[in-house]
Amino acid sequence: MKNFLGSTTENIERAAALIRNGGVVAFPTETVYGLGADAFNPQAVARVFEIKNRPSFDPLIVHIADFSGMEKLCSSVNALAKKLMKKFWSGPLTLVLPKHKTVPDIVTAGLPTVAVRMPSHSVALRLIQLAGTPIAAPSANPFGFLSPTTAVHVAEQLGDKVDLILDSGQCSVGIESTILDLSGGMPTLLRPGGIPIEEIEKALDRTVLKGNEILSNPKSSGQLPSHYSPRTPIKILNGDRFVPNGKIGLLAFKTLQNDASFRVVEVLSSSGDLKEAAANLFSCLHRLDNAKLDVICAEPVPEVGLGRAIMDRLRRASAPKGNGGL
Repeated sequence: MKNFLGSTTENIERAAALIRNGGVVAFPTETVYGLGADAFNPQAVARVFEIKNRPSFDPLIVHIADFSGMEKLCSSVNALAKKLMKKFWSGPLTLVLPKHKTVPDIVTAGLPTVAVRMPSHSVALRLIQLAGTPIAAPSANPFGFLSPTTAVHVAEQLGDKVDLILDSGQCSVGIESTILDLSGGMPTLLRPGGIPIEEIEKALDRTVLKGNEILSNPKSSGQLPSHYSPRTPIKILNGDRFVPNGKIGLLAFKTLQNDASFRVVEVLSSSGDLKEAAANLFSCLHRLDNAKLDVICAEPVPEVGLGRAIMDRLRRASAPKGNGGL
């Protein structure tokens, strides 16, 4: 593919020029690969929605390279936000705050708030710096399908629809950012992700409302009923480990002994490490989805730390399509 390039200095500069001129670029972050456009160019952002087939009521996350970017995007930044920015940025934490009036409505789905984060990936940061503008970027995949954690995943799903794909290997975190709403009276979790909510509560020395319900009109990314889905149906195993008939694959949490019920087995973490499991989640699901199975069975993981985010993705991936899904 002519648009599939390594993340050399020259190619990052080329990608930044495309962003400045209204182009759409897929680029790596520590969480997943993003599909980026100039956040202040409504026509460019509209192309992101078109390429992904993303509904216009689903707001985007805007990525910045330094704290000064907040002045361009937010009308106010409260003390809680400043504390979390100092503690966790750059990193996989998205903050929802009142938006500046200059932020186009297409980016925020017409909401009075904007979701912002500073990625901790050198290529992403350099791209934003060279572009000279905040970059609005959802995950670089068709809407509702598996998130891409390698550039190959992007190429397989979007191909030549994207002006340029920057390849920088596999994402280190491998699961999307935690989204925290700080626009109201109480900090509220909208999406569990790459930073466990327990760490956020410790940093704030207060309880965070767990508001990450499945919504038909979301306030942030990743709240729709059906999301992060492979083409192959997913069944989350319950305590009795009932396995359906047919060509069945297994997404195992830890190493599984030989089991003839499964044609293919992918293991998230042989040691049961939730950080490793999160980093491997989407890559394992991509491989299972390409194995021509009838069903993917998924073992549940403990819902502590990053396990909360993993189970959130698996539940949405296993939900029936519709109600805002594909």
